[in-house]
Amino acid sequence: MPPSPKFAATQSRTPTLPRRLFGRWWRRQSPAQQDRFATLGPLVSVLLFLAAIISAFWYLRNEEFEREQESVKRDTEIAQQQIRLRLIENQEQLVRIAREIVTRAIDQDEFLGQAASFTRERPEINHLFWITQGRNRKAAYSAISFHPETGLTGEEYAASLPKEGKSSEPEVAFLAARTLRQPVYTRPFTDTYGMPVIQVQIPLIDRSAFSGTLVAEYSVEALMRYFVPAEVSNRHAISLVDGQEHVLASTVTPMPGQKTKPASIVHDVPVAPAGDGLILRGQGYRTSIGLISNTLFWMVSALSVLTVWMLLGTWRHMGRRLQMQSALVSEANFRRAMENSMLTGMRAMDMEGRITYVNPAFCAMTGFSEAELIGRQPPFPHWPPDRYEENNRLFQQELQGRSPAGGIEVKVMRKDGSLFDARMYVSPLIDPKGQQTGWMTSMTNITEAKRIRDQLSASHERFTTVLEGLDAAVSVLSVQQGELLFANRSYRLWFGADANGHNLLAGEDPGLPRLTESDDNVDSFGGLPAQELTEAGSDPREVYVESLKKWFDVRSRYLQWTDGRLAQMLIATDITARRQAEAIAASQAEKAQVTSRLVTMGEMASSVAHELNQPLTAITNYCNGMVTRVNNDAIKKEDLIAALEKTSKQAQRAGQIIHRIRNFVKKSEPQRQPSQARTIVEDAVELASIELRRRNVAIHTYVAQRLPTLMVDPILIEQVVLNLLKNAAEAIDMAHMPPARRNIELRVVPRHTPEEGGVIEFSVTDMGPGIKEEVISRLYEAFFSTKAEGLGIGLSLCRSIIESHRGRIRAQNLYNGASVVGCSFTFTLPVETTRTDPLSTSNSAVTS
Repeated sequence: MPPSPKFAATQSRTPTLPRRLFGRWWRRQSPAQQDRFATLGPLVSVLLFLAAIISAFWYLRNEEFEREQESVKRDTEIAQQQIRLRLIENQEQLVRIAREIVTRAIDQDEFLGQAASFTRERPEINHLFWITQGRNRKAAYSAISFHPETGLTGEEYAASLPKEGKSSEPEVAFLAARTLRQPVYTRPFTDTYGMPVIQVQIPLIDRSAFSGTLVAEYSVEALMRYFVPAEVSNRHAISLVDGQEHVLASTVTPMPGQKTKPASIVHDVPVAPAGDGLILRGQGYRTSIGLISNTLFWMVSALSVLTVWMLLGTWRHMGRRLQMQSALVSEANFRRAMENSMLTGMRAMDMEGRITYVNPAFCAMTGFSEAELIGRQPPFPHWPPDRYEENNRLFQQELQGRSPAGGIEVKVMRKDGSLFDARMYVSPLIDPKGQQTGWMTSMTNITEAKRIRDQLSASHERFTTVLEGLDAAVSVLSVQQGELLFANRSYRLWFGADANGHNLLAGEDPGLPRLTESDDNVDSFGGLPAQELTEAGSDPREVYVESLKKWFDVRSRYLQWTDGRLAQMLIATDITARRQAEAIAASQAEKAQVTSRLVTMGEMASSVAHELNQPLTAITNYCNGMVTRVNNDAIKKEDLIAALEKTSKQAQRAGQIIHRIRNFVKKSEPQRQPSQARTIVEDAVELASIELRRRNVAIHTYVAQRLPTLMVDPILIEQVVLNLLKNAAEAIDMAHMPPARRNIELRVVPRHTPEEGGVIEFSVTDMGPGIKEEVISRLYEAFFSTKAEGLGIGLSLCRSIIESHRGRIRAQNLYNGASVVGCSFTFTLPVETTRTDPLSTSNSAVTS
């Protein structure tokens, strides 16, 4: 069926419509533009052809590169998985060993045995350390050196052990393990032999208390050698790097003296769970021919460039002319944009003082338009009427070129009549021929800056007034020059206006650097971190000034002075009255101690008399017997000597009782001296035995052997022990306890706690009725007593004595279920050193 005439006409008109539109647009263009478009057509065609060729080459190259990149990524992740699984497995075994250490299931010898077995199966581990809370090496096993029993000094472990005060990686991990209570990995570091290693530190938690760490040290090179699969290392280069991109170990050894070619494909993954400090890097290299080395690419590029060069030559002339026109337009627009964007007002005048130019900022400041200012001569409309004479003088000075370089400060009036402060700077206006054609004035609004300056001056005045009114002496001294920068009224009243008082208050404190320089060419503070000095403070010190007969509490800190110099500020407060009050309080406390001992001995007077009655009665009997036998001539020489020796022993016993009581009650200054805990206990028990026998109470003592020496006053500690024994005996006797519960236990053993460190613990435990809960909180209050005839100073003095020796005292009830079965008083005394040798103990029992 043939198409209809209407459809045929529509089909014939459709192709001609775009042609008509294009022809109409082409005829509207100028001949120059038509030539440009005609030249641009072939150029676009050549560029499109070149782009198609480059895209094809680029697509093929990228496809091959992505395949190689995926291979490197896969091999790197396989190696990462092998190392990660090994680290996690080792960590689980180390946690098990740490648990056995904490539960004391193993000792040092068993630890070394387990360490040897552990490292024998794990060649990547170099060392195992058992570190105490004080960072001491309790046990160590090395898989790369001799066995510890061969007598190594431990210097080979110096870089692998934490040390307090240092910022080494083992110390950082030790602090993190102590804080987080979980395994912590260090960043890579070098051991004593210079080999890269990492550590994992397992915290030892004993009853919720941190008691040290178990440290395992890995060789980074061994991790690479044993746990990177051979098929992976054959395909790609695998290396371990640290956070600073330093290669620690690699499967590829570079040739000596040759620079390693950078890899085109690099894939980094972290070595979990070791943290961010260790990175596993896989590297791959391209094997295909690059795009640039392809001959076909160069041929196509050369032909395209030649064609483009020929086309460009036809319209170079038009381009130059358009360039010059565009440059002129850009320069004019740039200058206009600069003038409009400036916040500083600009005003140009000719040599006669007529305004020839003002920028928009000047008009915005004054409120006058450009038409109202250009062409005007003095007086200008922005001059205040009441300042015409002053402004005219400054204007004449400006025309003569005598304006100061620092500018002049003037008052300027806006169009609405308001005034503002401004600073004006004047400079000559030079034309291209080097001749002066006028003057250029720049004006800045300084109203806000002047207001802030006035506020700062007022603030400084208030600050100075406050410092001058302080009762404390405040002084600031330049560290380098030793110059006194500031001193308030109190300082000037006490020390004058020089720096001698500041140096006298600073004293020889090692925390305060020397304030004078012996050589001007050498700056001893050249390496000091000024920011850390100014942020850090200093502990308060008490200084006695002989010339003033005063005590001062001195506090210091470093600050940066207004001119940038490092300065030291001291604040000295007069504490003479406080020191005198402390001295009086100490004297009264000493008298109270002597009074307490006298009260104790007064309470024991009847018992002491009974104790002395026995040796005195024995002496009388011996003497009467000898007199009778001598009168009857019925005694031999040997019997007489034996009787006299027995008499002498009884006299010595009575003398020892009197001597010990006299030493206990006599007034003496507290004197700390090396003392043995066993001697103190024996003396206290001997004094207390009189009271214990009178009350029919038995005492059992338990003193550990080879205890360290204590630096204490033995009489004061003996007084504390005697007071606790006496209180325990009274509690048992007053409660009428049965014979089975009339016992006291005195124990002296070493202890080590995270809070106190190494201490000797004294404990007195009785089987009495215990202490009421509401009484325990008030036991150590002065003049508080549970006994009707008590003075309430015994336990208060005990607490003062123990705390003066840097120890602690506490009391607690002993329970059997819900029933109280006794009470325990415990106090601790610190020791200079902590012994880790096993302590053998002995028991001794004294029953009265």
